[in-house]
Amino acid sequence: MVSVRVVAFVALAAMSLTAARAADMPQLPPVYAPPIPEASGWYLRGDIGMSNQKVKKLDNALFTSAVRVVHKDFDSAPIFGLGIGYQFNNWLRFDVTGEYRGKANFHGFDIVGTTSTNEYRGSKSEWLALANVYVDLGTWYSFTPFVGVGIGASYNTISNFMDVGTMTPSVAYADTASKWNFAWAAHAGVAYKVNSSLSLEFAYRYVSLGDAMSGDIKTFQGVNNIYNPLHFKDITSHDLRFGVRWMLEPPMKHHDPYLLPPLMRRG
Repeated sequence: MVSVRVVAFVALAAMSLTAARAADMPQLPPVYAPPIPEASGWYLRGDIGMSNQKVKKLDNALFTSAVRVVHKDFDSAPIFGLGIGYQFNNWLRFDVTGEYRGKANFHGFDIVGTTSTNEYRGSKSEWLALANVYVDLGTWYSFTPFVGVGIGASYNTISNFMDVGTMTPSVAYADTASKWNFAWAAHAGVAYKVNSSLSLEFAYRYVSLGDAMSGDIKTFQGVNNIYNPLHFKDITSHDLRFGVRWMLEPPMKHHDPYLLPPLMRRG
């Protein structure tokens, strides 16, 4: 009977000692994965679209108060652009873009007094370079609306210009001419994030392209008594564009917080 009590006492003492040692061992704190970084890095972009252009005023050295411009319209034309940019965080990004704006046919018509008219025909195209900054307004179900502004320069070209008069039937022509202008733009649109690298954009852009001018207008025989190109004052455009952005350094993927496996010791 005494031996059983001794054995029970020894077993109880051993269990108490083991529990005390376990209580004295420092507990390892849980380790969590680092926070997911905000999206940032360099990206490439490409855009296509269509323009809807207007000109505020036409002017010519031979215009008088009797000249009344009835219409001055451009057809739509395609837009092709490329660019490179940097996304600073989830709400701010910047890019530099260059684009070719295809030839838009021009149709103009004026009335001189009450007896004669002039019909204008030609084409206009541009090379447009812009530095843009955008603010992303939050993301819902992978859709991110954004707004932005840009400034830059536009190289405007008038080509294939022709003036058909009716007072004394005549046709006059002008050589191709180009000029640089200050340009600015306002953007609004929505982006859809396909994955961490690829985003698609559908956007509206208002862009001011400055002025343009034809070459000197001369008769069919090449005669002209005064230098009189046709000036296109204050050209603007309402553009619709579809774009693709490709992140060159997509953020790393991180999973939910996790715990380290328990520490295994022997002895």
